[in-house]
Amino acid sequence: MKRLLPLLILPLLGHATLAALSQEELRTAVSSNDVIWNEPGRSAADSMPLGNGDIGLNVWTEQNGDVVFYIGKTDAWSENPRGTTGLAKVGKVRLSMEPALFTGTNHFEQALHLYDGQIVIKGGGGELRIWVDANAPVIHAEVKGSNPCVLTASLDPYRSAVSVAVTNNVTNNLSQFMQPTLEELKPDYHAEGLKDRLAWCHFDGTTNRLGKPTTPEVVNWGFGALIQGRDMTASGINALTSSSGTVHEIAITVASGKAESDGEWIEQVLRASTAPLPALDEKQWKEHADWWHGFWDRSYLFVSGTPDAKKVTQGYVLQRFKTACAGRGAWPVKFNGSLFVIDWPSVSFGKDKATGIETIKPVTADYRAWGGQYWFQNTRAMYWPRLKAGDYDIMQPLFRMYLGEIRNNEATVSKLYNHAGSYVAETSPHWGALPNLVGKTNGAYTDFYFTPVLELSTMMLDYYDHTQDPEFVKETLLPFANLGLTFFTNHFPRDKEGKLLLSPDNSIEMYWMVANPLPDIAGLHYVLSRLKQLPSELTTPEMRKSWSDLEAILPPLPVADKNGKKVIYPYDPALNQAYDEATKTGVKAHNFENPELYAVYPFRLYGLPELGKADLQVARDTYEARVQKGLHCWGQDPIDCAYLGLTDEAKRLALHDLTNQDKRQKFPAFWDKGHDYAPDEDIGGNGEQTLQLMLMQTEGPKILLLPAWPKDWNCNFKLHAPLKTTVTGTVADGKVTSLTVDPPERRKDVIIAAGQPVP
Repeated sequence: MKRLLPLLILPLLGHATLAALSQEELRTAVSSNDVIWNEPGRSAADSMPLGNGDIGLNVWTEQNGDVVFYIGKTDAWSENPRGTTGLAKVGKVRLSMEPALFTGTNHFEQALHLYDGQIVIKGGGGELRIWVDANAPVIHAEVKGSNPCVLTASLDPYRSAVSVAVTNNVTNNLSQFMQPTLEELKPDYHAEGLKDRLAWCHFDGTTNRLGKPTTPEVVNWGFGALIQGRDMTASGINALTSSSGTVHEIAITVASGKAESDGEWIEQVLRASTAPLPALDEKQWKEHADWWHGFWDRSYLFVSGTPDAKKVTQGYVLQRFKTACAGRGAWPVKFNGSLFVIDWPSVSFGKDKATGIETIKPVTADYRAWGGQYWFQNTRAMYWPRLKAGDYDIMQPLFRMYLGEIRNNEATVSKLYNHAGSYVAETSPHWGALPNLVGKTNGAYTDFYFTPVLELSTMMLDYYDHTQDPEFVKETLLPFANLGLTFFTNHFPRDKEGKLLLSPDNSIEMYWMVANPLPDIAGLHYVLSRLKQLPSELTTPEMRKSWSDLEAILPPLPVADKNGKKVIYPYDPALNQAYDEATKTGVKAHNFENPELYAVYPFRLYGLPELGKADLQVARDTYEARVQKGLHCWGQDPIDCAYLGLTDEAKRLALHDLTNQDKRQKFPAFWDKGHDYAPDEDIGGNGEQTLQLMLMQTEGPKILLLPAWPKDWNCNFKLHAPLKTTVTGTVADGKVTSLTVDPPERRKDVIIAAGQPVP
């Protein structure tokens, strides 16, 4: 069974006049969401996540007392980086103690301690502590036994010549993003002749398992690890054993990089023969713990008052923890499992369309449905909440990747379309790629889908508003946004009135190849208006003229009557034939999205009047008239509700998003796969953002508190706002009872909904 520490009701801490929590209060509040289990597990489905931002672990204890963990890394790209095994595991490590420290369920406890970023496992025979150094690529494991024991660290068979099978008989009727990769990964290379350490790597080389060329972008890429222990001896290439003692120490250094061969990789990248045992002393631990303490103090949102509030708090805290565990590496967080995918004995890949026969296969922990590529509409969900959380460091891999992609794609745009500019595809590998749309007359989900460049430009604008970093504007925001705007200016024709005619263009994945889709029109209006507000010294006259010229030819947002009410349309209804079921002609829906509400989020043209937005009723009527109302992983209904001040609905949906556990897995924040793959990250990210927006929304300098906050939820919070501002306070019985704004002069920009005075 699992046991969760009871959530402390924070407003009762006795600091009604003090907004910020003390260090001890913060420790108590964070630790009240620790996950504690009182019995061992049976498989990776009973694992806990742990990580340092680049290296992620799934840790579990088995019935015999062995502690096992998978190791993931943000740049462990296999030789097939686009496929379902594109981002692979580094390996699988087993720690065995003889005699076992953890036998049976008596006195057993496995605890994820969030505040310090560690897992501690205790039993009748002693304890084992595991942590991934927040400041170095090293996994530490420390054993303290009540009596002497022998520790063995071994590598479970993984990607061996026997265990890796080529699955080449999967029906072609299954989605390419769901079926097991047809060219499975090569065996790992294990270094021989090492006397007191183990070393291995997966080396992509120049050919894959079937002898076909490796994807050029990962040729000779490798990833692997080195296991060392104090006073331990290697037994072959798979086991490292200690002498008998009460204290044992293991350090696993994880690395990635390029070399000319697997053997050279082991020595040049991992330095397997010469690397000293990484230090493990009080200074290492303190610096690691200090990073986590600073992370939790950076921002927080602890809700209380009802049982549901406690659940929402834990979901929020655990989702933020998981993102921190995987969000500071070379590449962004993968929506389809992050670093925490596991093996499954049976996975359904759907039914063959011709025969109706269901395909069921086992998959390794390298597998993830929807593959190694990034899907922007899914990836964004983990990153919008980082702004109000102040997790600006976690946003850097996202910005780096997409700036690299849009620059890489510039040559492709020029070659295909003979014009300047660039964009990023909705779906692409980490280096970027674009579909060839020349002469294409049929639509598809992610073809003619140009919106991501506008949404990411919006996120970058918000990032600058928060950080006020001029170098970011010059080096990232303007190069990225200007390439995208140049693409829109050159790629589309003009209508008879000289306005930009966005056709053919997708209204995200929902409506294919339509004219003047709402998301791109709204995005262009919003991004251009925001760019024009940048300080003139950060831009140039040429840039400002190009923005004004493009803004002058933008078509208006499609708004029309529907069932007697004025609503926003997903595309211009005058330019697109409505779908007719009898004739099967017109614009057909293909997905589960409401693109018309992109005018609310992410392009905040409609919203609450306190933030200077107009036509709130039009936006609310649009939400009410939306076609897709299902609860699913990447659905943005919860966020729309918060932006529109629909408190009851936002509360219900936030609760859903932050409690939707995958029932097959023990960890409460390994979310159900929905349309994605478990553990899904979309729904957790959307839940984070919804909860933040219910409490605080901003636009320009304005800060609006309690725009959609339920009166029966109390909370202590610390969130970040534009202009390098933090807002810290408490809410009780529907009112802000204490408030600290830093810097103090920003207090004049704070508004509390329903006309409440600022305390």
